[in-house]
This record gives sequence, C-alpha cells and structure tokens, in this order.
Amino acid sequence: MGTAQRKRLRTISEKPDLFDQLPDDLVLHILSKLSSSASRPSDFINIIITCKRLKRFALDPLVLSRAGVKTFAMKAERWSDPAHQFLKQCVNAGNREALYTLGMIRFYCLQNRGSGASLMAKAAIKSHALALYSLAVIQFNGSGGSKNDKNLRAGVALCARAAVLGHIDALRELGHCLQDGYGVPRNIVQGRRFLVQANAKELALSLRSMLTWKPQQKHVEEQQNLRYGCTVRGPAITGCPLLSDFGCNVPAREAHPVNGFLKEWFESRRGVLDHGLRLCSHGGCGRPETRPHEFRRCSVCGAVNYCSRGCQALDWKLRHKVECVPTEQWQGNTGRRWRSWIWRDGGD
Repeated sequence: MGTAQRKRLRTISEKPDLFDQLPDDLVLHILSKLSSSASRPSDFINIIITCKRLKRFALDPLVLSRAGVKTFAMKAERWSDPAHQFLKQCVNAGNREALYTLGMIRFYCLQNRGSGASLMAKAAIKSHALALYSLAVIQFNGSGGSKNDKNLRAGVALCARAAVLGHIDALRELGHCLQDGYGVPRNIVQGRRFLVQANAKELALSLRSMLTWKPQQKHVEEQQNLRYGCTVRGPAITGCPLLSDFGCNVPAREAHPVNGFLKEWFESRRGVLDHGLRLCSHGGCGRPETRPHEFRRCSVCGAVNYCSRGCQALDWKLRHKVECVPTEQWQGNTGRRWRSWIWRDGGD
C-alpha cells in the first residue's frame, strides 16, 4: 500500500462520526417515530442490530412505549423466549398494544388465563378499544371458566365503552344485545339504531379503504373498475362485508396482527386444542374455545361456530351466506326463511 493511500485511510478514520455527535434526546425522538411507524417487526429489529448506541436507545422505555401495532406483528412460528421478553419490556414501558397483544397470547395460546386477562384489563384502562371488546367476549362466553362464570351485564358494559371509542364490532354487538334483551333490558328501537350506525361506520371505513387500496398487479387489468366499487370479471377478491350486499367488492378490514397470530398458532398445531374444542369460524378472529361447546353454532346448518355476534355478522356477509345449507331437521320447512344470525346454544 502506497504512502498516499495510507494517508487517505488515516484521514478517513480520524474524521469524527457525526451520528455520535447527535444529542441523545434527538436520537430518542427519531427512534420513537420509527418504532411507532414500523410496518413489520424487522424494521425495529434492524435498528437494534445497527450499532450499540442505537440498540441502547431503541430499548429505552420512551421508545418502547410508543411502538406501533405492526412492531408486534410476529408470526406464530417465530415465537420464542426473546420475543416474549421483548413484549414484556414493552409492557413494562406501558405500551397499550403490547399489553393487549401479550394478554391475548397468554390467555388463549399459553393458557395463562389470569395473567392474560390482567394484561388486557390494563390495556382497557388505557382506553384500548380492542382490549375492551376482547374482555367483553370473554365475559359473554365465560371464557377460561364454566358456563356459570358468564357475566352478561359486564360484557354489555365493556361493549358500550368500546363502542364509544369507535369499535364497530362492539357497537354491532351492543345493538344485538339491546334487540334481544341479552344482558340488558330489551330495547329494539335503540338496538336497531346501533346496528345502523355500525353499518354506516363500516361503510365509511370501506369507502376510505377503496380510495387508497391498490390491487395486485396481476389483477389490475381484470379489475380496472374496482375504484368505482363495482364487481368486474376476473378472480374474486376478499371484499367488504357490507358493500358485498350492493354488488361491490373492496378490501375487507385488516384484522389485528394478534388475531392472525392466534389462528396460525392453533392451525400450525403449535398450540394443541383439547378434544372437542373449536376455533371461531370467522377467518379474521382466531379465538379458540376454552371449554367444550363454549361458542354458539349457526342455527341453520350447525356447521360453524362463533365467539361473538360481531364475528358471526362479518363471516355471514363475507363467506357463510353462500355456504350455509340447512340441516336435515329444517329441510321440511321449505316455506320459511331461516336466518343464520339467530344463534343456537352449543349445548354448554
């Protein structure tokens, strides 16, 4: 190596690292923004492995408390002790999404009912709408206990709080409860009003998604009219449950990552369901029964079961409406239109 080349390398090595000169509070602010906007767990992991200083600041409670929901969107096959420890660090930092995510995983996957419910309750106290709704489902079903552990009034109260925070399924559940007098004095008019409001909110959400969603490239030519909300020729895509009634087909609401985790956990047999236990039939849910016949069956075919009326309503519009076939005991009633949203107890 020549003298000039050695001098050049020495000069480069002697230059100060501008990153090391950045103030700590500025680095923390930048990392907080990155953690809240990460689109996948690897985005945050790449920050941690970049250098020691970034790793130290990335694991700061301020950064962890602001980590977004996609930061915790891990696959069930990648669940490990380090992943569990990371979630616990975020929980200790007060992150609402981590409280809810770890609560769901512990309650349903790890079968640590008390700890899971406690974590979800902490998220609910922080006004996490999904945590409130999930606790309502647990109360309605008596999940983790017996049939006698059902608390319908508590379920209605939790649904009402989640509905105030804008949770559509909680509003729909509350409407059905009022219509049927389920855990609350019957009020058909108010129940129908809530159901209409839930459909209106779903419609507004679907229209916003329709304006921003882009189909995959291979379907672009076949679905050129998608932006107008019209069904066109070509391969069918998963559509919005409400707009499907009007001949429109736009992307369905994206489920929370933890619901996908639950479904993968049990379908991959990493988590083994006891004999006779079933998963909720709505594909975007993933909740399993915690005791036989906990969920309710479709009153027409008896082939599907749901953890809640919200899941039943979504699955009916998305899929089950075209698949539901009456069982033999109903086939004699040809003059009567049986409705799948009238539930039948699972025998619990």
